[in-house]
Amino acid sequence: MLKFGQRRTLTRLGAGNHGRVISGVVLIMIAIGPTTGSSHGFAGDRFFPPTIQTDDPFTTDELAFPTLSTFKNPDTPSTRETDLGFDFSKEIFPKFALGIEAEYIHLSQNGMPSENGFNNINLSAKYRLWLNAPHEAIISLGAEWEIGGTGSSKVGASSAHTFTPILYYGKGLGDLPESLNYIRPFAVTGTLGQTFPTEAEPNTFEWGFAVEYSLPYLQAQVKNLGLPAPFKSMIPLVEFSFSTPENHGGGPTTGTINPGILWGNRHLQVGAEAIIPLNTATGSEVGAILRVQFFIDDLLPRWFGHPIFSNKQAD
Repeated sequence: MLKFGQRRTLTRLGAGNHGRVISGVVLIMIAIGPTTGSSHGFAGDRFFPPTIQTDDPFTTDELAFPTLSTFKNPDTPSTRETDLGFDFSKEIFPKFALGIEAEYIHLSQNGMPSENGFNNINLSAKYRLWLNAPHEAIISLGAEWEIGGTGSSKVGASSAHTFTPILYYGKGLGDLPESLNYIRPFAVTGTLGQTFPTEAEPNTFEWGFAVEYSLPYLQAQVKNLGLPAPFKSMIPLVEFSFSTPENHGGGPTTGTINPGILWGNRHLQVGAEAIIPLNTATGSEVGAILRVQFFIDDLLPRWFGHPIFSNKQAD
């Protein structure tokens, strides 16, 4: 997944073709047929919410739309970037999911015509390698493929494909002793990825993590403080998303620090974060991002919340 403040590698494709690719992949995932299965994002008593800037480690059925963001890039003169994003994933086999992501980008500069176009389509695969419910821990392995030639040259295109193997992890602190009760709602999720572009562009180490404090976990597993709505359903968090170029004159590490809050119920989650640039190579001012995440496994349990090719619930 492309992160804010990182240099994009995009190339031109018309909006109609882009939409047909997305629609085709989604319809294939849905149309293969329903089975029975499990729900999203739990390791023991811990619910790990879908995060915005760093992908979570679960191989679940997810739909995020829209993701709206605005951010000022470090160009001279500076460019205001506004993105509208879509993200969908589907569990295909037990513990194994495929996903697709796309963004529409609007770029504007003072005194210059604005530019609009699609980002490259991003495909992903993820396998849940290990889950320890009593210790609220999970590790997954995956990879992403940014498909070169499916974006628009008007918004900074490149024809390079980029392949990124990724390690995903998550750990809740609910196994701490009762003497540390008010620390137990904390959890950490994160990713470690290494990019391999097919053209002479910098290889980069993509790394990030999210630190969360779950008020629902506090209420249910530690002590019911009688928090009123909407606070009892909130998860404050800070996400850190960084990219470190390794060769080809890629420049310094760029990235963002993203404090925010998630609110959710059984059917959806709404999240909002500030986008704070790590340095001047990342951006020139604070941006913002808003995401709506639908828990389609609960909204449409006949079709989602289970692997397509198995009638058994994954361990």
